[in-house]
Amino acid sequence: MHVDFESQDIVGFYTLTATSVAVDALAPEIAKKLPRYPVIPAALLGRLAVSVAAQGRGLGAAVLADALLRTARVEMGVFAMVVDAKDDAAQRFYEKHGFTLLVGEQRRLVLPIATVLKALERRDAK
Repeated sequence: MHVDFESQDIVGFYTLTATSVAVDALAPEIAKKLPRYPVIPAALLGRLAVSVAAQGRGLGAAVLADALLRTARVEMGVFAMVVDAKDDAAQRFYEKHGFTLLVGEQRRLVLPIATVLKALERRDAK
């Protein structure tokens, strides 16, 4: 949960739950690097929301980054984060941040946690 310090209003939040992803739903270049299990553990970003008053200030990206960092650092043992985009705009938002569609899905996207960690390493190395 993200709170505006001045007004004390909640301006952004997300939920995380455990889920799994079928290996054959992943892009082949990702799946070939994984053990041959039928499914792999993942974290489901169930909700990500920013209040109307706080939209347009990059808070959505900050809330998403917090969810990804929390998932990576908690060592939940998950391979990826999964999200269900509610509409085209949400899908574009997630794709802008590196998520890709699962094979055969219209709005379910995935982002390997290793991708997030590599991006953090590159950022921290600068």
